[in-house]
Amino acid sequence: MQQAEIFWDGVAEKYAKSPIGDEDAYQYTLGRTRTYLSPTDHVLEIGCGTGSTALLLAGNAGQIIASDLSTKMIEIAQGKARDQGVSNVKFITANLFDETLDQGPYDVVMAFNLLHLIEDTEGALQRVHRLLKPDGLLISKTVCTSAAGAPLKFRLMRLIVPVMQLFGKAPYVKFMNSSAFEAMVKAQGFQILEAGDHPPPSRYIVARKV
Repeated sequence: MQQAEIFWDGVAEKYAKSPIGDEDAYQYTLGRTRTYLSPTDHVLEIGCGTGSTALLLAGNAGQIIASDLSTKMIEIAQGKARDQGVSNVKFITANLFDETLDQGPYDVVMAFNLLHLIEDTEGALQRVHRLLKPDGLLISKTVCTSAAGAPLKFRLMRLIVPVMQLFGKAPYVKFMNSSAFEAMVKAQGFQILEAGDHPPPSRYIVARKV
């Protein structure tokens, strides 16, 4: 975990300045997420990065607790919240398994571009399940290849990422296909309500705790 903190602290400034890879897909999933939120919802975002998504969704929820294990990411996010005058988003430094997040239960837990970066994905899903209210929602976006097979770019990543990790230039990444990931979500006590690739290989999932 310490290695992950060091990596994300090191790239925080560059990450904050990086443009969104696919703006249309981002706006689409942002819009879909809004349809599942209500003004009274108590929401948790895990792996919030520099806070852009939480701040954009602030007007659609009662309160958002937005967390990230990177202190540097959270400092940037807190600065954005102050600059924008947003008061219903609380940014905290924490990983998913920290007791700091036991401020629920939550109506919604959001995990965008995160679950493939956690080695114990099953444990992460179990933790989210415990944090949610009955019928609460997990809304996630996770890098997955299709069940039909990995595209060339994805296969190249599998070769390159381990080498980059040796030099501290890449975080942990779990390579999995969308069918296996969705089966994992269901096995941890969720019913999938919506799923789609926006854009491939980012698998957008909305799942209800059952």
